[in-house]
Amino acid sequence: MADYILIALLIALIIYFLFRRFYTPRYLKTLSQEDFKKGYRKAQLIDVREQREYEGGHILGSRNIPLSQMRQRLNEIRTDQPVYLYCQSGARSRQAARVIKKKRGAENLHHLKGGFKKWEGKIKKK
Repeated sequence: MADYILIALLIALIIYFLFRRFYTPRYLKTLSQEDFKKGYRKAQLIDVREQREYEGGHILGSRNIPLSQMRQRLNEIRTDQPVYLYCQSGARSRQAARVIKKKRGAENLHHLKGGFKKWEGKIKKK
């Protein structure tokens, strides 16, 4: 009997963590490429991928604040301007938005649907 309870608890924890990773909160607006392109030049454009990914190619005009460094570099993000986030697929940008909202109180948060792998606009490689 104890084995069934332990297995059920483990399954519940896995479901909870998957939900948190892939759920898009209401304060984060998911934008299509078209809408993202319309607004990112008037906003803070942040690539939350790791530096090596960023150097392999990134959206023109973006700056790199990897998710792994986000908490240490939060003071680089202004809360009075829109924040446009992207990563490779969208999962890390959702996590970054959660951190920015919780720790900085930013309200105007957006991320790119499908992430950089779906991007068809201009890119820059280092």
